[in-house]
Amino acid sequence: MAARSNPYGAFNFQVEFDAPPTGGNPITAGFSDVSGLGNEINFSDYREGSDPDNVVRKIPNTNKTDEVTLKRGLIGSTEVFAWFKEVRDGIYAPRRVTVTVLDEARTKVLALQLRNAQPKKWVGPTLAAKGGGEVAVEELHLVHEGIEYVSL
Repeated sequence: MAARSNPYGAFNFQVEFDAPPTGGNPITAGFSDVSGLGNEINFSDYREGSDPDNVVRKIPNTNKTDEVTLKRGLIGSTEVFAWFKEVRDGIYAPRRVTVTVLDEARTKVLALQLRNAQPKKWVGPTLAAKGGGEVAVEELHLVHEGIEYVSL
């Protein structure tokens, strides 16, 4: 991917769910929002008695990933909820989830992969009889074991 002077828009992206390693089908689903793509490194304080400076060194150790939230308009597809239900019922069904950013011509320009993603929480739509101008939206919260940029 060549660097460019103006950043990509946040509105052109795709989300893909691979089939679980235990077998099954990939999930096909479109989403309007992806948030929580993050990773944080934990550090330990360490100082030897012979250190010439009176300062504590910071030693990197474990890291933790942020919970990723996906939102989409309710369209009648139940594949996402079926995956949530599998995990809720005790089946270990991690998936690789890829979020791909697209440029203005809808060409894939970069991708982030979540390793061993699993659903943590599903939130159904808020329904209200008043108004009528809002879209029914569901949310899927994912936990995962790592995030990486991948080559296209």
